[in-house]
Amino acid sequence: MARKKKHKAHEEHASEAWLLPYSDLLTLLLALFIVLFAVSQTDQKKVTEMAQAFSAAFNTGGPSMFDKAGPNMTQNTEIPDDKEINQAYVDENQQLTAVKEALDKYIKENGLDAELNTVLTEDGLMISIKERALFPSGSADLVADSQKIGPVIAGLLGSIKQNVVISGHTDNIPISNAQFPSNWDLSSQRASNFTKFILEQGDNLNPARFSAVGYSEYRPAASNDTEEGRAKNRRVEVLISRANHSSKMQTMQ
Repeated sequence: MARKKKHKAHEEHASEAWLLPYSDLLTLLLALFIVLFAVSQTDQKKVTEMAQAFSAAFNTGGPSMFDKAGPNMTQNTEIPDDKEINQAYVDENQQLTAVKEALDKYIKENGLDAELNTVLTEDGLMISIKERALFPSGSADLVADSQKIGPVIAGLLGSIKQNVVISGHTDNIPISNAQFPSNWDLSSQRASNFTKFILEQGDNLNPARFSAVGYSEYRPAASNDTEEGRAKNRRVEVLISRANHSSKMQTMQ
């Protein structure tokens, strides 16, 4: 009999079925990284263009994963442009300038140049009031002369809608008595007392717009090496905070 030839066992080829889910996984990971990168960017136009480009690349006819990737991804959300931001800034600047001019006129007419001064900054309109115009030395009790200042400032603040920060400042001479263990306590109490005094001047002042803070000796306006400098540092400041900033300032921030 013819001897049958033995055939070697058929070698099984490794299955390549894993390649399909593997490629899908890589695609999904790439898409995820693109989404995370896109939503972290501030340039809305570039984000939208990127989302649309990758949506076209990955979408096979069904709903695109980019359609709901974020509230600002492909929706037509109106974002103020630089022109609108700058116009709001200009309008508010004119308003604060008018307030400053009105207060400067009152200061001049009433001989209060040595007690008050105003300056318009990028933070807002700052009104600085010397200690002697409001408080006795080392005290947080308002003096009678504060009636020349408080009602006027309250009237101006009632005509605007911006938030107001009232801050107390001292020189670097330590204070320690039964009422005020430190300059922190003194500056904070002065800011609080003057804020309450301002709010008592009219019903049109919303307390939610106001905050009071004490900075002690740590934000000096002048050097504490001289008596003149220390006198400048003992003050209360009223900051009318800007609600709008120029587009240039927003970019810097």
